[in-house]
Amino acid sequence: MGNARGIASRPACELIVASTWNGEAIPADEQVRVRLRLDARALRLAIDAPFHGDPPPSGAPGPTDWLWEHEVVELFVAGAADESGVPYTEIELSPWGHHLVLRLHGVRRRVAERLPIAFRARRRGDRWLGAARLDRALLPPPPWRVNAFAIHGTREARHYLAATPLPGESPDFHQPERFAALAIPGQE
Repeated sequence: MGNARGIASRPACELIVASTWNGEAIPADEQVRVRLRLDARALRLAIDAPFHGDPPPSGAPGPTDWLWEHEVVELFVAGAADESGVPYTEIELSPWGHHLVLRLHGVRRRVAERLPIAFRARRRGDRWLGAARLDRALLPPPPWRVNAFAIHGTREARHYLAATPLPGESPDFHQPERFAALAIPGQE
């Protein structure tokens, strides 16, 4: 299950982004925690991540295209594959309050974008905290496979980090078949 761990005694689980995209360990102070809590209507996320001070996206906080080109934490939630591919939801959150939610069906095939999410972020010194609420209807049907990622830095100093490392010659987060199986309490 990679670095995904369910907390059976509480209605939450946590993903820890503790390596580069291809599996090299990162220092503890660079790790990102993504806590997931599911209720009848929504998936709630709590982010605790290092703040690197990368330039924010242009424009006011809110839905922002191309957010993965900035400092960001991402959560991918994939459902079971069918004849047309794996359905998955991609949630991108930035320390500046920008966000992007996409639904895909098959690798990189968008079926909906700029979906609504309640999100707030606050920066505190060298860390940032985020809280988000996504309508449960925007997730694929369970059973779920998940992965969390973090991206920061610019140009040659760009870092791509993952909870569950992925294979390849370069970072490619769109590998839903390789995500860790995870049962979030409340998932039916």
